[in-house]
Amino acid sequence: MISVTASVPCKDQPNAYVRRMFQSLHLLIALAVVGLPTVATAAESRTFKTDTINLQATTIVDGLEHPWGLDFLPDGSAVVTERPGRMRIVRNGTLSDPIQGVPKVWAQGQGGLLDVVAAPDFSASGTIFFSFSQPGKGGAGTAVARARLVRENGKPRLEDVDVVFSMARKTGKGQHFGSRLVFHPDGTLFITTGDRGEGDRAQDKKDSAGAVIRIDPDGSVPKDNPKPDGWLPELWSKGHRNVQGAAFDPVWNGLATVEHGAKGGDEVNQPQPGRNYGWPVISYGVNYSGSKIGVGTAAKGYEQPVYYWDPSIAPSGLASYQGSMFPEWKGDLLVGSLKFELLVRLDRDQAGKIVGEERILEGEFGRIRDVKVAPDGSVWLLTDESNGAIVRLSRAD
Repeated sequence: MISVTASVPCKDQPNAYVRRMFQSLHLLIALAVVGLPTVATAAESRTFKTDTINLQATTIVDGLEHPWGLDFLPDGSAVVTERPGRMRIVRNGTLSDPIQGVPKVWAQGQGGLLDVVAAPDFSASGTIFFSFSQPGKGGAGTAVARARLVRENGKPRLEDVDVVFSMARKTGKGQHFGSRLVFHPDGTLFITTGDRGEGDRAQDKKDSAGAVIRIDPDGSVPKDNPKPDGWLPELWSKGHRNVQGAAFDPVWNGLATVEHGAKGGDEVNQPQPGRNYGWPVISYGVNYSGSKIGVGTAAKGYEQPVYYWDPSIAPSGLASYQGSMFPEWKGDLLVGSLKFELLVRLDRDQAGKIVGEERILEGEFGRIRDVKVAPDGSVWLLTDESNGAIVRLSRAD
């Protein structure tokens, strides 16, 4: 386990909010004056030097409203979500009209339309999976649906929408939906959930909040899921505060996650079946008031993080880099930061141990919400802004 310190505390709230609000207003005014649509294409490129390589950062598209999740499709396009409830296709630097058939989402606070991932058999089935804050009695909860993505006559739509997971207990709180989706090579689907702003739910074995969930694509429970006494059958691990980054990691041969702490204590974890990761009994952070969380940093029966940040960076998207474009990064973890508006590269040795950290692009593009590795090895970033963008990182040398 490794800790890293920084100089600014973290909250999952926009940095320099007023500045960005005026920037967005000026952009909309400018677009209106020249008669351009508010969803615009972009091709701006800039070069940045890192510890190991020179990066070319190209803004592929902008004009997205708080984009949250992205995945690549076999034909070279990508599907992207916007938190207010829209989903679009990105192809050749342009955005489609909103995909029709997306179910109603509870777009309040941190809630809305969240992650999206293509099914492993997408080429044959056309199926995608997406997560969202589902409205219901008492408020909303994290849910996951699958649907067929149909693209005809330039008007994409979803058909056969089917909810395969839904958090039973809904609340009116607007935070901590978690909501990353990751397919394991065995075909099962991992879903991350947050504690919904109520820490005790992460320790309730009859509650799917504050957890990693594992289901089959049809929503059924895999027979080899862990079965600790009293746990819901879909639970894989518990004791998570708000997992907003997750990826299958070939180095660890399993799931890797990053999650938000409170004031300090953001964590990298390697969730194992039937294990409890401690929130809110143990944490390397403190409450926003400065008071102690739980019993401290360790206690019997609770797992330690692989790595943590104190103070927080507000981590979001996570990728395990296995691409060919940046062999210098092979096997490293890439983590987006909301608060510090940067990309973190966690350097790992041949045994998979995190041995260092590099911070890249600080303050250059805004809040980094998602990180994805494209089939060509480039890295795509989503910026969580009212005028959000997709930024592609490629080699500059």
